[in-house]
Amino acid sequence: MQASQPRLSITQLLVCGAAIVTLSMGVRHGFGLWLQPVTQARDWSRETFAFAIAIQNLVWGFAGIFAGMAADRFGAFRVILTGALLYALGLVGMANATTPLLFSLSSGVLIGMAQAGTTYAVIYGVIGRNVSAEKRSWAMGVAAAAGSFGQFLMVPTEGFLISHFGWQQALVLLGLAVMLIIPLAWGLREPGFVGAGTVQRDQTVLQALREAFKYPSFQLLMAGYFVCGFQVVFIGVHMPSYLKDKGMSPQVASYALALIGLFNVFGTYAAGALGQRIQKKNILAFIYFARSAAITLFLVAPLTPTSVYLFASVMGLLWLSTVPPTNATVAQIFGVTHLSMLSGFVFFSHQIGSFMGVWLGGFLYDKTGSYDVVWYIAIALGIFAALINLPVKEMAIQRTRVVAV
Repeated sequence: MQASQPRLSITQLLVCGAAIVTLSMGVRHGFGLWLQPVTQARDWSRETFAFAIAIQNLVWGFAGIFAGMAADRFGAFRVILTGALLYALGLVGMANATTPLLFSLSSGVLIGMAQAGTTYAVIYGVIGRNVSAEKRSWAMGVAAAAGSFGQFLMVPTEGFLISHFGWQQALVLLGLAVMLIIPLAWGLREPGFVGAGTVQRDQTVLQALREAFKYPSFQLLMAGYFVCGFQVVFIGVHMPSYLKDKGMSPQVASYALALIGLFNVFGTYAAGALGQRIQKKNILAFIYFARSAAITLFLVAPLTPTSVYLFASVMGLLWLSTVPPTNATVAQIFGVTHLSMLSGFVFFSHQIGSFMGVWLGGFLYDKTGSYDVVWYIAIALGIFAALINLPVKEMAIQRTRVVAV
């Protein structure tokens, strides 16, 4: 988008963008609450459910690349609108799926595509194009914090819906709720995308991709984000069942997921705000180290409701706090013209990690009767991610200007 074109007001941008992320991320954050009701009702293994959610994360990441391309080219409004419709359809399909294939198509493919069009890559592209570099990391932190509040709000809401209406009707009601994304998307219609496809660009898509994938810091950010996805999706989906296996009540798991969402509000905002003051690579390295330390302490300490709530609170501070510094670093290095697309590629790496985390959780549980091995993998990966973020170079890349329309 050219600098001379009008921008959305920052208030309108953050209110609408944050509300969309709140709904989209809030609904999917509670999917772990459906693992046991669905598998027990359908007589499926945990791996069957976990595989469908793993597909969801993989499709989300892959489709996010193309959603980002479309948002960069035509504006976010149309992409978000399509995503909301797919989300509602996927939730209704998830409620009525009677075979593992249909469950994977609805909860995996449809909802994965929906999330690609209604979450961070698309929303952050709008923020990048409409917020100055001096406030960009902060604005991304605000949007992520709002999405985190959605997790805090929606998880107990989803638990309430399941207990009062049953797991199938709860999914249908959530399908109606995500349709609220449609009017919110209207507030993100960007003036520069009137007459879509006419915006002048410094690079073609292929030039931007070639530049990014040859740049070592982009590769390191992608590798770190893989670890982020592995850790958070494994914990988000499997922790309710892990706690139930240990004799905890379902309410403990619901409260733990809600605490993750609540403290994530503070963690993501703080990460975004700090990204304006200190090097973002150091923020990322600290987050990954701290996650490994928190998981280690959780496993060695006696398991009680108090220890669960403490772990959830600490993990909440670290949960999506990687999102603002990672995306702000991509914008800082490569600019904002292709930000949604490049963020989509980084997020695809995140979702490959998510696929591995959620699927391995179910697979290794079915093989060993325990989640222990996956917990240990999550610790090792956190240390790895911390180390590889330290060499990232955050300064803007130097390029020869070639204008491509």
